[in-house]
Amino acid sequence: MNKHGAIRAVNSSVVTIRGDDAFDAQGNPVIYDETAVQAYIDAHAYIAKRQAEYPIVIDYIDGVVKGDQAQINKYIADCLAVKERYPK
Repeated sequence: MNKHGAIRAVNSSVVTIRGDDAFDAQGNPVIYDETAVQAYIDAHAYIAKRQAEYPIVIDYIDGVVKGDQAQINKYIADCLAVKERYPK
């Protein structure tokens, strides 16, 4: 999660961001809570960590196409291990 995405997530009136300055649809400055933005980033950090470590979905599809249940089970186990390493 990047800072701009977090700013938008915690303040729905923000439509434009330039640097650290946020603006509404009329171009008026929007004051946002830096602490809330950082808390949102911290709370969603697991998403990027999981994405970086999940096995590629091709491994799962390949197992399905081949009818290889062991390969499918390994893919699922690998995904669950990642989720366990980086809980919500």
